[in-house]
Amino acid sequence: MTQRVFDGHNDVLCRIWLNSRQGGSPVEDFAGNGRTGHVDAVRSKAGGLVGGICAIYVPSPRLGRPVSDANGYYNTPKAEPLEHGPALAATQEMLDIARDLDEAGVWSICRSTADIKAAAEQGLFAAIVHIEGCEGIGAGLEELDGFYEQGLRSLGPVWSRDNVFAHGVPFAFPMSPDTGEGLTGAGFDLVRRCDELGILVDLAHITEKGFWDVAKTSSRPLVASHSNAHALTPVARNLTDGQLQAIRETSGVVGVNFATSMLRADGQNNSNTPLSDIVRHVDYLVEKTGIDCVGLGSDFDGALIPREIGDAAGLPKLVSALRGAGYDDEELEKLCFGNWMRVLDSVLSN
Repeated sequence: MTQRVFDGHNDVLCRIWLNSRQGGSPVEDFAGNGRTGHVDAVRSKAGGLVGGICAIYVPSPRLGRPVSDANGYYNTPKAEPLEHGPALAATQEMLDIARDLDEAGVWSICRSTADIKAAAEQGLFAAIVHIEGCEGIGAGLEELDGFYEQGLRSLGPVWSRDNVFAHGVPFAFPMSPDTGEGLTGAGFDLVRRCDELGILVDLAHITEKGFWDVAKTSSRPLVASHSNAHALTPVARNLTDGQLQAIRETSGVVGVNFATSMLRADGQNNSNTPLSDIVRHVDYLVEKTGIDCVGLGSDFDGALIPREIGDAAGLPKLVSALRGAGYDDEELEKLCFGNWMRVLDSVLSN
Protein backbone atom coordinates (compact mmCIF):
# COMPACT_ATOMS: atom_id res chain seq x y z
CA MET A 1 0.00 0.00 0.00
CA THR A 2 1.35 3.44 -0.96
CA GLN A 3 2.30 5.62 2.00
CA ARG A 4 0.14 8.76 2.09
CA VAL A 5 2.07 12.03 2.03
CA PHE A 6 1.12 15.57 2.97
CA ASP A 7 3.60 18.09 1.58
CA GLY A 8 4.50 21.13 3.68
CA HIS A 9 5.35 23.33 0.70
CA ASN A 10 4.95 23.45 -3.07
CA ASP A 11 4.68 26.17 -5.74
CA VAL A 12 2.07 24.55 -7.96
CA LEU A 13 -0.24 27.60 -7.77
CA CYS A 14 2.51 29.90 -9.00
CA ARG A 15 3.37 27.50 -11.83
CA ILE A 16 -0.26 27.25 -12.93
CA TRP A 17 -0.65 31.04 -12.69
CA LEU A 18 2.41 31.62 -14.88
CA ASN A 19 1.12 29.08 -17.41
CA SER A 20 -2.32 30.73 -17.41
CA ARG A 21 -0.73 34.05 -18.34
CA GLN A 22 0.51 32.28 -21.48
CA GLY A 23 -2.99 31.04 -22.30
CA GLY A 24 -3.05 27.76 -20.38
CA SER A 25 -6.11 26.41 -18.59
CA PRO A 26 -5.57 26.14 -14.81
CA VAL A 27 -8.15 23.36 -14.46
CA GLU A 28 -6.69 21.27 -17.28
CA ASP A 29 -3.19 21.97 -15.98
CA PHE A 30 -3.88 20.61 -12.51
CA ALA A 31 -6.13 17.84 -13.80
CA GLY A 32 -3.00 16.41 -15.39
CA ASN A 33 -3.43 17.31 -19.04
CA GLY A 34 -0.45 19.68 -19.18
CA ARG A 35 2.27 17.44 -17.75
CA THR A 36 4.45 20.38 -16.76
CA GLY A 37 6.24 20.85 -13.46
CA HIS A 38 6.09 18.42 -10.55
CA VAL A 39 2.52 18.34 -9.20
CA ASP A 40 -0.88 17.61 -10.70
CA ALA A 41 -3.84 15.43 -9.73
CA VAL A 42 -2.70 12.38 -11.70
CA ARG A 43 0.90 12.29 -10.48
CA SER A 44 -0.16 13.12 -6.93
CA LYS A 45 -2.43 10.08 -6.81
CA ALA A 46 0.30 7.91 -8.29
CA GLY A 47 2.76 9.01 -5.60
CA GLY A 48 0.42 8.96 -2.61
CA LEU A 49 0.45 12.76 -2.31
CA VAL A 50 -2.93 13.48 -0.72
CA GLY A 51 -2.39 17.22 -0.38
CA GLY A 52 -0.09 20.01 0.63
CA ILE A 53 0.48 23.62 1.57
CA CYS A 54 0.25 25.40 -1.78
CA ALA A 55 2.09 28.70 -2.03
CA ILE A 56 0.95 31.91 -3.63
CA TYR A 57 4.32 33.36 -4.59
CA VAL A 58 4.76 36.51 -6.67
CA PRO A 59 8.04 36.23 -8.61
CA SER A 60 10.47 39.11 -8.65
CA PRO A 61 10.74 40.69 -12.12
CA ARG A 62 14.53 40.74 -11.82
CA LEU A 63 16.68 38.25 -9.89
CA GLY A 64 20.38 38.81 -9.39
CA ARG A 65 22.90 36.27 -10.63
CA PRO A 66 24.87 34.31 -8.00
CA VAL A 67 28.40 35.57 -7.50
CA SER A 68 30.63 32.51 -7.06
CA ASP A 69 34.30 31.75 -6.57
CA ALA A 70 36.67 28.91 -7.42
CA ASN A 71 35.60 26.94 -4.33
CA GLY A 72 31.97 26.83 -5.45
CA TYR A 73 30.96 29.33 -2.78
CA TYR A 74 28.26 31.75 -3.89
CA ASN A 75 26.12 34.65 -2.80
CA THR A 76 23.03 35.86 -4.64
CA PRO A 77 21.97 39.50 -4.23
CA LYS A 78 18.48 39.72 -2.75
CA ALA A 79 15.78 40.83 -5.15
CA GLU A 80 14.38 44.33 -4.83
CA PRO A 81 11.18 44.74 -2.78
CA LEU A 82 7.94 44.40 -4.75
CA GLU A 83 5.35 47.16 -5.10
CA HIS A 84 2.19 46.47 -3.14
CA GLY A 85 -0.34 47.12 -5.92
CA PRO A 86 0.96 44.64 -8.52
CA ALA A 87 1.69 42.08 -5.79
CA LEU A 88 -1.87 42.37 -4.49
CA ALA A 89 -3.28 41.88 -8.00
CA ALA A 90 -1.12 38.77 -8.59
CA THR A 91 -2.01 37.36 -5.17
CA GLN A 92 -5.71 37.72 -5.90
CA GLU A 93 -5.30 36.10 -9.31
CA MET A 94 -3.73 33.04 -7.68
CA LEU A 95 -6.46 32.94 -5.03
CA ASP A 96 -8.98 32.99 -7.87
CA ILE A 97 -7.21 30.04 -9.50
CA ALA A 98 -7.32 28.13 -6.20
CA ARG A 99 -11.07 28.77 -6.06
CA ASP A 100 -11.56 27.75 -9.69
CA LEU A 101 -9.78 24.44 -9.08
CA ASP A 102 -11.99 23.87 -6.05
CA GLU A 103 -15.19 24.65 -7.97
CA ALA A 104 -14.09 22.41 -10.85
CA GLY A 105 -13.65 19.51 -8.43
CA VAL A 106 -9.97 18.84 -9.19
CA TRP A 107 -8.84 19.84 -5.70
CA SER A 108 -10.33 21.03 -2.43
CA ILE A 109 -9.43 24.21 -0.55
CA CYS A 110 -9.08 23.03 3.04
CA ARG A 111 -9.48 25.17 6.14
CA SER A 112 -8.95 22.45 8.76
CA THR A 113 -7.47 19.00 9.18
CA ALA A 114 -11.00 17.62 9.06
CA ASP A 115 -11.27 19.15 5.57
CA ILE A 116 -7.95 17.54 4.59
CA LYS A 117 -9.10 14.11 5.68
CA ALA A 118 -12.49 14.54 3.99
CA ALA A 119 -10.82 15.57 0.71
CA ALA A 120 -8.50 12.57 0.88
CA GLU A 121 -11.46 10.24 1.37
CA GLN A 122 -13.05 11.72 -1.77
CA GLY A 123 -9.83 11.31 -3.74
CA LEU A 124 -9.35 15.09 -4.05
CA PHE A 125 -6.04 16.87 -3.57
CA ALA A 126 -6.28 18.69 -0.21
CA ALA A 127 -4.89 22.21 -0.64
CA ILE A 128 -4.00 24.51 2.24
CA VAL A 129 -3.65 27.98 0.69
CA HIS A 130 -0.43 29.75 1.70
CA ILE A 131 1.14 33.12 0.85
CA GLU A 132 4.93 33.06 0.52
CA GLY A 133 6.11 36.64 0.96
CA CYS A 134 3.31 39.00 2.00
CA GLU A 135 3.83 41.87 -0.45
CA GLY A 136 0.14 41.54 -1.39
CA ILE A 137 -0.81 42.56 2.15
CA GLY A 138 -0.43 46.17 3.21
CA ALA A 139 1.37 47.29 6.36
CA GLY A 140 -2.02 47.98 7.97
CA LEU A 141 -3.10 44.36 7.30
CA GLU A 142 -6.19 45.61 5.42
CA GLU A 143 -6.25 42.60 3.07
CA LEU A 144 -5.50 39.83 5.58
CA ASP A 145 -9.01 39.14 6.84
CA GLY A 146 -10.37 39.11 3.29
CA PHE A 147 -7.74 36.57 2.25
CA TYR A 148 -8.65 34.51 5.30
CA GLU A 149 -12.29 34.47 4.19
CA GLN A 150 -11.13 33.18 0.79
CA GLY A 151 -9.35 30.26 2.42
CA LEU A 152 -5.89 31.50 3.40
CA ARG A 153 -4.61 29.43 6.32
CA SER A 154 -0.82 29.77 6.14
CA LEU A 155 1.69 32.48 5.29
CA GLY A 156 5.38 33.26 5.34
CA PRO A 157 5.89 36.95 6.15
CA VAL A 158 8.82 37.13 3.77
CA TRP A 159 10.46 35.35 0.84
CA SER A 160 14.21 35.84 0.26
CA ARG A 161 13.73 39.57 -0.28
CA ASP A 162 12.79 42.32 2.16
CA ASN A 163 9.30 43.76 2.58
CA VAL A 164 7.30 45.88 5.04
CA PHE A 165 7.02 42.94 7.46
CA ALA A 166 10.47 41.36 7.65
CA HIS A 167 13.86 40.71 6.12
CA GLY A 168 14.64 37.60 4.11
CA VAL A 169 17.83 35.58 3.86
CA PRO A 170 19.75 35.48 0.56
CA PHE A 171 20.51 32.32 -1.38
CA ALA A 172 24.13 31.92 -0.34
CA PHE A 173 26.67 29.19 0.53
CA PRO A 174 28.29 28.94 2.97
CA MET A 175 26.48 31.51 5.09
CA SER A 176 24.76 31.78 8.44
CA PRO A 177 21.01 32.57 8.48
CA ASP A 178 21.92 35.50 10.75
CA THR A 179 22.10 37.91 7.81
CA GLY A 180 20.24 41.01 9.00
CA GLU A 181 17.28 42.47 10.79
CA GLY A 182 14.10 40.56 11.65
CA LEU A 183 10.48 41.60 11.96
CA THR A 184 9.42 45.22 11.51
CA GLY A 185 6.68 46.78 13.63
CA ALA A 186 4.16 45.75 10.97
CA GLY A 187 5.65 42.25 11.07
CA PHE A 188 4.98 41.90 14.78
CA ASP A 189 1.38 43.03 14.12
CA LEU A 190 1.06 40.46 11.34
CA VAL A 191 2.23 37.59 13.56
CA ARG A 192 -0.13 38.58 16.36
CA ARG A 193 -3.10 38.81 13.97
CA CYS A 194 -2.25 35.42 12.45
CA ASP A 195 -2.31 33.93 15.95
CA GLU A 196 -5.75 35.46 16.52
CA LEU A 197 -7.19 34.19 13.24
CA GLY A 198 -5.56 30.76 13.27
CA ILE A 199 -3.14 31.22 10.37
CA LEU A 200 0.11 29.25 10.41
CA VAL A 201 3.24 31.45 10.30
CA ASP A 202 6.03 29.89 8.22
CA LEU A 203 9.67 30.74 9.01
CA ALA A 204 11.28 29.17 5.95
CA HIS A 205 12.81 32.30 4.34
CA ILE A 206 13.22 34.67 7.28
CA THR A 207 16.49 35.77 8.89
CA GLU A 208 17.59 34.15 12.13
CA LYS A 209 16.71 37.35 13.99
CA GLY A 210 13.26 37.24 12.41
CA PHE A 211 12.91 33.63 13.51
CA TRP A 212 13.55 34.62 17.12
CA ASP A 213 11.23 37.63 16.80
CA VAL A 214 8.40 35.30 15.79
CA ALA A 215 9.35 32.85 18.55
CA LYS A 216 8.96 35.52 21.24
CA THR A 217 5.72 36.88 19.75
CA SER A 218 3.69 33.85 18.69
CA SER A 219 2.04 31.36 21.02
CA ARG A 220 1.82 28.82 18.21
CA PRO A 221 4.23 26.01 17.29
CA LEU A 222 7.25 27.18 15.29
CA VAL A 223 7.16 25.94 11.70
CA ALA A 224 9.71 26.03 8.88
CA SER A 225 7.86 24.43 6.01
CA HIS A 226 10.77 23.76 3.64
CA SER A 227 14.16 24.02 5.31
CA ASN A 228 16.98 21.62 6.16
CA ALA A 229 19.89 21.32 8.59
CA HIS A 230 22.52 24.07 8.43
CA ALA A 231 25.03 21.77 10.12
CA LEU A 232 24.93 19.48 7.06
CA THR A 233 24.44 22.05 4.29
CA PRO A 234 25.41 25.57 5.40
CA VAL A 235 23.23 27.60 3.07
CA ALA A 236 21.61 30.67 4.62
CA ARG A 237 18.14 29.14 4.12
CA ASN A 238 18.84 26.17 6.41
CA LEU A 239 18.26 26.01 10.18
CA THR A 240 20.84 26.09 12.96
CA ASP A 241 20.78 23.64 15.83
CA GLY A 242 19.45 26.41 18.08
CA GLN A 243 16.51 27.00 15.76
CA LEU A 244 15.83 23.27 15.60
CA GLN A 245 15.81 23.11 19.39
CA ALA A 246 13.21 25.90 19.49
CA ILE A 247 11.04 24.02 17.02
CA ARG A 248 11.29 20.97 19.26
CA GLU A 249 10.42 22.96 22.40
CA THR A 250 7.24 24.35 20.80
CA SER A 251 6.23 21.00 19.26
CA GLY A 252 6.50 22.55 15.82
CA VAL A 253 7.64 20.99 12.57
CA VAL A 254 10.37 21.38 9.97
CA GLY A 255 9.62 20.18 6.46
CA VAL A 256 12.57 18.60 4.66
CA ASN A 257 13.20 20.49 1.42
CA PHE A 258 14.07 18.48 -1.71
CA ALA A 259 15.97 21.41 -3.31
CA THR A 260 19.36 19.93 -4.14
CA SER A 261 21.22 23.11 -3.13
CA MET A 262 19.80 22.70 0.39
CA LEU A 263 20.64 18.99 0.58
CA ARG A 264 24.14 18.61 -0.79
CA ALA A 265 27.29 19.13 1.29
CA ASP A 266 28.59 21.39 -1.51
CA GLY A 267 25.41 23.49 -1.68
CA GLN A 268 25.10 23.10 -5.45
CA ASN A 269 22.14 22.77 -7.80
CA ASN A 270 22.63 19.30 -9.25
CA SER A 271 19.79 16.92 -10.10
CA ASN A 272 22.18 13.98 -9.73
CA THR A 273 21.77 14.25 -5.97
CA PRO A 274 21.13 10.86 -4.32
CA LEU A 275 18.13 10.18 -2.10
CA SER A 276 20.62 9.37 0.63
CA ASP A 277 21.17 13.12 0.99
CA ILE A 278 17.48 13.57 1.87
CA VAL A 279 17.70 10.66 4.30
CA ARG A 280 20.82 12.23 5.83
CA HIS A 281 18.90 15.43 6.60
CA VAL A 282 15.87 13.53 7.90
CA ASP A 283 18.15 11.57 10.24
CA TYR A 284 19.79 14.72 11.55
CA LEU A 285 16.53 16.60 12.03
CA VAL A 286 14.98 13.64 13.84
CA GLU A 287 18.07 13.48 16.09
CA LYS A 288 17.74 17.19 16.96
CA THR A 289 13.95 17.63 17.15
CA GLY A 290 12.54 14.14 17.65
CA ILE A 291 10.42 12.01 15.33
CA ASP A 292 7.30 14.11 16.02
CA CYS A 293 8.70 17.37 14.64
CA VAL A 294 9.88 16.42 11.14
CA GLY A 295 7.82 16.31 7.95
CA LEU A 296 8.30 16.75 4.22
CA GLY A 297 8.33 20.13 2.49
CA SER A 298 9.29 19.25 -1.06
CA ASP A 299 9.41 22.66 -2.77
CA PHE A 300 7.91 20.90 -5.80
CA ASP A 301 7.47 23.32 -8.72
CA GLY A 302 9.83 25.77 -7.03
CA ALA A 303 13.25 24.11 -7.02
CA LEU A 304 15.59 21.70 -8.75
CA ILE A 305 15.00 18.34 -7.04
CA PRO A 306 16.79 14.99 -7.26
CA ARG A 307 16.24 13.31 -10.63
CA GLU A 308 15.49 10.02 -8.86
CA ILE A 309 12.28 11.53 -7.43
CA GLY A 310 11.42 13.43 -10.59
CA ASP A 311 7.97 14.64 -9.56
CA ALA A 312 5.11 13.82 -7.19
CA ALA A 313 4.77 10.33 -8.68
CA GLY A 314 8.29 9.53 -7.45
CA LEU A 315 7.54 9.96 -3.75
CA PRO A 316 7.35 6.19 -3.09
CA LYS A 317 11.06 6.03 -3.97
CA LEU A 318 11.82 8.39 -1.11
CA VAL A 319 9.55 6.46 1.25
CA SER A 320 11.40 3.28 0.26
CA ALA A 321 14.75 4.95 0.96
CA LEU A 322 13.56 6.04 4.40
CA ARG A 323 12.26 2.56 5.12
CA GLY A 324 15.62 1.16 4.07
CA ALA A 325 17.28 3.55 6.54
CA GLY A 326 15.33 1.96 9.39
CA TYR A 327 12.13 3.98 9.71
CA ASP A 328 9.18 1.71 10.52
CA ASP A 329 5.55 2.10 9.44
CA GLU A 330 4.56 4.21 12.46
CA GLU A 331 7.52 6.56 12.00
CA LEU A 332 6.91 6.89 8.26
CA GLU A 333 3.29 7.82 8.90
CA LYS A 334 4.46 10.61 11.22
CA LEU A 335 7.14 11.87 8.83
CA CYS A 336 4.94 11.76 5.74
CA PHE A 337 1.55 12.77 7.13
CA GLY A 338 0.84 12.76 10.84
CA ASN A 339 3.24 15.44 12.05
CA TRP A 340 1.79 18.00 9.65
CA MET A 341 -1.74 17.06 10.74
CA ARG A 342 -0.85 17.56 14.40
CA VAL A 343 0.64 21.01 13.87
CA LEU A 344 -2.04 22.18 11.46
CA ASP A 345 -4.74 21.02 13.83
CA SER A 346 -3.19 22.98 16.70
CA VAL A 347 -3.07 26.17 14.60
CA LEU A 348 -6.18 26.01 12.43
CA SER A 349 -8.62 24.88 15.13
CA ASN A 350 -8.64 28.43 16.46
